[in-house]
Amino acid sequence: MGERLRLAIGVMGNAASLLLYSTPILTMSRIIRKKNTEEFSCVPYISALLNCLLYTWYGLPVVSCGWENFPVVSINGLGILLEFSFILIYFWFASPTRKMKVIAILIPVIILFCITVSISTFVFNDHHHRKVLVGSLGLVASVTMYGSPLIVVKQVIVTKSVEFMPFYLSFFSFLSSSLWMAYGLLGHDLFLASPNLVGSPLGIFQLLLYCKYRKRVKKAVESPNKWDLEENDEKSNEVQIVIGESANGKS
Repeated sequence: MGERLRLAIGVMGNAASLLLYSTPILTMSRIIRKKNTEEFSCVPYISALLNCLLYTWYGLPVVSCGWENFPVVSINGLGILLEFSFILIYFWFASPTRKMKVIAILIPVIILFCITVSISTFVFNDHHHRKVLVGSLGLVASVTMYGSPLIVVKQVIVTKSVEFMPFYLSFFSFLSSSLWMAYGLLGHDLFLASPNLVGSPLGIFQLLLYCKYRKRVKKAVESPNKWDLEENDEKSNEVQIVIGESANGKS
């Protein structure tokens, strides 16, 4: 029963993670349409890529015992393809300065993953030590991924706008981390559960922040500015005068 429940939660976790990894499609379509990355950051995509790389490796039989973590492999393998695609699109439309930033962050990520694979394969000869190494790095990468949207928190607070902190990214981040936390706890795997113990509260914080400033922005949009009303009244009066003069001229 316990194993069936764990598998069921793993399947739900896969679905939630797929939605999480697919969320940037909306952002990418906007970037392609405007041919500009605007104020969007590349960090969430690169941190998600590192997370997917490490946990795909963690779930493979080289590190785990057999295919005990197959759901982890399947969703993170798909995540690698999606995140690479998003990074390429972002890089294509980014300014030269932002392109350099992408390269400066991406290259160390690839190097770190290659070193991790090499050490876990050739230095350690048992699954326990391999899981400790890869799982520890995956824990850090996972917390970074769930917390990466917080990079724009300062901008959200200052501008009182959540335009560059997508709601669905925060929502599916919370949902995915909560499900994988349950999956890890049921399997007594702290390397899967621990990062999500951090990711779930971070997701809640992002959602609360979104709700707070979304209401303010909506209120500001719905409530016309006093000066705008006065300016519109003046323009309306000018139009009426012109129409009146034209009518008098014709008469």
